[in-house]
Amino acid sequence: MEVLWAPWRMEYILGEKEKECIFCVHKRQGTDEENLVLYKGRLTGVMMNKFPYNNGHLLVFPIRHVFCLDELNPEEMTDLMLKIRASISFLKKEMNPDGFNVGLNIGKVAGAGVEQHLHFHIVPRWVGDTSFMTILGEVRVIPEHLKATYRRLRPYYDQLLKEEG
Repeated sequence: MEVLWAPWRMEYILGEKEKECIFCVHKRQGTDEENLVLYKGRLTGVMMNKFPYNNGHLLVFPIRHVFCLDELNPEEMTDLMLKIRASISFLKKEMNPDGFNVGLNIGKVAGAGVEQHLHFHIVPRWVGDTSFMTILGEVRVIPEHLKATYRRLRPYYDQLLKEEG
């Protein structure tokens, strides 16, 4: 029997689970970097996934706590899509992926980890990024530390905030 060690997963397994909504960033304690928040706008936020599928895995969400798309007003829907587009552009410039998976899971049965606050996933993809580790060992290899990726992406969102005034 082969053993694959992934000790960093213990933080997630044994760690204290979030009691409050991770997307209600205006209520969170700590710095944006500690919370992996890249952007907090009037209507939309962007944060990195703490347990990513790949480097640069982003979560784009409405600031207002809503469950489903039909709860968004047209301004929120438009702003969400604009931030998804901007995020993809930033990832292309900084990380040069070959493609993206973009989507949302509505409801626990559909795979939503945080089912009460709507959020989109943006996952950069590279040719060959699914290796034998994922296929055989059910282990993902994330080659860059989350904080390093955060520091690479944050300037793009700082510039976006400046442009929005």
